[in-house]
Amino acid sequence: MPSLEFLRRKPVNVIAVTGGKGGVGKSVLTLNLAAACAALGRETMVLDGDLGLANLDVMLGVMPRHTLADVVGGELALSDILIDVRPKLRIVPGASGIVSMAALGGAEHLGLVRAFGDVTAQCEVMFVDTAAGIAPGTLQLIQAAQHVIVVVCDEPASVTDAYASIKALRKEFDIRHFKIVTNMTRRPDAGDRLFSTLNRVASRFLDVILEHAVDVREDELLRRAIRRQRLVVEDYPHASSSTALRALAARCLDWPLPNGPRGNIEFFVERALKRAPAQLQVVR
Repeated sequence: MPSLEFLRRKPVNVIAVTGGKGGVGKSVLTLNLAAACAALGRETMVLDGDLGLANLDVMLGVMPRHTLADVVGGELALSDILIDVRPKLRIVPGASGIVSMAALGGAEHLGLVRAFGDVTAQCEVMFVDTAAGIAPGTLQLIQAAQHVIVVVCDEPASVTDAYASIKALRKEFDIRHFKIVTNMTRRPDAGDRLFSTLNRVASRFLDVILEHAVDVREDELLRRAIRRQRLVVEDYPHASSSTALRALAARCLDWPLPNGPRGNIEFFVERALKRAPAQLQVVR
């Protein structure tokens, strides 16, 4: 039975977006999904989980005064660095070009996860835009979410790296359910074929369940929005990519929330018993 402390907390649906390989479009998809959720009236937050090479602020054309580096350094609380970028949409800016942030260990990442306990009231949905690859810190952030979206493109390296990410999360954290987004596909049947290829191999060798969440076709209007540092769901609402992403955002809001702590360190679920934190509490 869930603890009384858990029941008193405001539930937050945390969705990690990963892809294994860089360049598959996960950051663009993450921001547009978050904006679509905010437009549906949900208090939404996006964590830039690429801690050393953060770029969500650049993609939105904003310049943060403070970043997660200030939180990790103990100078500011997490609530001090949140940036309001749209009504009901905030981002947690990561740092860019700071080597020490890219080299954070597992304990520091777990401490970062715990720090989110202090902003529960400001959020109903949070997306975590992860770094590329399967570094331990990246996996720690992913496993702390309730749902995992894996973005894959129709190219061999992307499929291989998506499989590697799923394999690592299954082996290290026993995560068995993954939502797959096929992205930048060029033909009507390409998304289904791409998903079938990944699903066939993963189901056979990893004992996991993959769900094809949505296929986002290649879209010139999406590229145009990126160049303008804008969001396609806002500037081109009738674009094919906008339609697909808004539909996925609506489904995200119906994904089940946890009934209680899973036993791992999770965003907004497991936190220090003492509610004081001006600064990051690193778990050793």
